Amino acid sequence: MANPLRAEVLNLYKNLLYLGKEYPKGADYFRSRLKAAFLKNKGETDPEKIKQLLARGEFVIKELEALYFLRKYRALKQRYYSDDS
Repeated sequence: MANPLRAEVLNLYKNLLYLGKEYPKGADYFRSRLKAAFLKNKGETDPEKIKQLLARGEFVIKELEALYFLRKYRALKQRYYSDDS
């Protein structure tokens, strides 16, 4: 019987991989770190532990989105406001 959380884990991996394309240190750096993190926990079978790891992954997604929005905000601010004021 397949693990019912498998689809959620794969979806999280795909979402993180997509978000990692614009990571400041580069997509290759992000991809290698992401793969290492998922491989480290690949043998986990406890559903509660998997749910905790999924929650941590969702937190990372929110942090990455905040990082990207902040970067976008700073770029727009530099375009429209001078540093003199």
